Amino acid sequence: MFTGIVEGIGEVRNMVPVGPGAACTVRVPPCISDCRAGDSLSVDGVCLTVTSMKGDLFALDVSGETLARSTLGSLKQGSMVNLERALRLSDRLGGHLVSGHVDGTGTIDKMAKLQGSWVIGITIDKDLSRYLIEKGSVAVDGMSLTVNRCSGRSFEVTVVPHTALVTTISKKRRGDRVNIEVDMISKYIEKFLSHDNAAVPGESASRVDRELLLRYGFGGSNGDL
Repeated sequence: MFTGIVEGIGEVRNMVPVGPGAACTVRVPPCISDCRAGDSLSVDGVCLTVTSMKGDLFALDVSGETLARSTLGSLKQGSMVNLERALRLSDRLGGHLVSGHVDGTGTIDKMAKLQGSWVIGITIDKDLSRYLIEKGSVAVDGMSLTVNRCSGRSFEVTVVPHTALVTTISKKRRGDRVNIEVDMISKYIEKFLSHDNAAVPGESASRVDRELLLRYGFGGSNGDL
């Protein structure tokens, strides 16, 4: 589990195909150097396991599923990536809960500089856009960001100067793909409220439904959810 607060930028040294997946080596900054073999490391928002270390070079395995779901398949020698170590229970939760299980990718269609900040527009698949709400949270390449506005398949975020400085986002251009992880809470709510949530024969459906939520005061003043 992560917070979406990027700790440093790493440099990909190699990306070697291994069966359906790949073996990746990343040169990490000093702030990441205390990781051990078996630790989780967020690489551009993707949770990977550190398999070995040699100095500041970390080896990580990438599965075929991860390559299909994320932008990691396009990494090559010299690519720069956002890095974050796994969350400790004693840490401050500065961003939001990020699992590192990327839902898909989006395409940048707007990059506008505004007094040191960046206003960025991203288009995503409609199957993901339904999980975004205005002022909700989204992880973009491992960065915890607030959704300024969303409409259809597009949403917009603002990246403040400090975040732009310590991440790779300012190097992105229109047309570049980025990893997207939506807020997991919205997916759980959808599952609980779906009509087919009793997927296992013999199990009863969830007792959380529209009527129950209204009974306990969830919903607008007119009863809308």
